[in-house]
Formats: sequence, structure tokens, C-alpha cells
Amino acid sequence: MRLTTKGRFAVTAMLDLALHSGNGPVTLSNISERQKISLSYLEQLFGKLRRGALVESVRGPGGGYNLARSPELLSVADIIIAVEEAMDSRQCEGKENCAGDRRCMTHDLWESLNETVITYLAGVKLSQLVEKQRAEQAKAASAACIVKVRSSDIAKGRRDESPVTAV
Repeated sequence: MRLTTKGRFAVTAMLDLALHSGNGPVTLSNISERQKISLSYLEQLFGKLRRGALVESVRGPGGGYNLARSPELLSVADIIIAVEEAMDSRQCEGKENCAGDRRCMTHDLWESLNETVITYLAGVKLSQLVEKQRAEQAKAASAACIVKVRSSDIAKGRRDESPVTAV
């Protein structure tokens, strides 16, 4: 199992796409700007995601990318498998020749790790990441609103220490 920057950036970009696709196709330049990922790197990743049938490209003015499937049907494992080379933590890459001509003593351990990680990532859906991100954004917006209200109270000379709730 190899989780590299490629896999992490692909998951981040797909999450951004899912969060912003409500208004039509999302451009890679917008994802690049929001996530601070190089545009050329995103182009490479989205080529693999498109070949993996996880995204669809829309050409022309107003073009960009859409998810090819609902976020409920896309797992983190789907995304990583589409952009990464073989996911394998075994030194022998499954050939069972880790110790020359035979399996190494820890072969089964690494094989079990591969299965556990893939099973876990397959259980994490893009929709879950979207929900979590939206909840965090709402929490941050609410906290910012409270700070703004308290700042305006201070500017008006109020010194009430009671909690302020956003409406």
C-alpha cells in the first residue's frame, strides 16, 4: 500500500469538486486556487480520474468537471486506486519472493495490512467527507458570526458577558 501525495491530492480535489459541483462543472483552475495544488498536477490526476470513470469532463465555455457518480457511490479507495500505482505494502508486491526465492516471515502481516487499509478506505464514502466538511464550515461560520457580533457590541460600549447567539 502506497499512499502518496498523488492519492492525498486526488482525494482533496474530489472533495472540492463534490463541494462545489452544485452550480455545474468545476474548473481545475478553481480547484487549484482553492486547494493550492498546481494546475498541471491536477490535470494529470483528473486524466486518471476520468479514465477511471470517476469524473466526467465538460468541454467549452462553462466547462470543467463533474462527478461521474453520486458521492454516496464513490469511496476514498476508488479515488486512490484510480490515481495510484498498485496499492501494496509487501516488498515482493505479491510475488511471494520477498526473501529471495521464498516468502518473508512477515509477508502475511503486510498482506493483512493491505486488505485492512483497502477495506477501511472502501468504507469511507465521498459523501461522508462532504458532510463533515460542510459541518466544519458551518461551525466556523457560526463562530465568525459570534465574534463579529461581540466585536460590534464592544464598539458600541456594551460589556455584557452573556453568551451571544447567532440568528
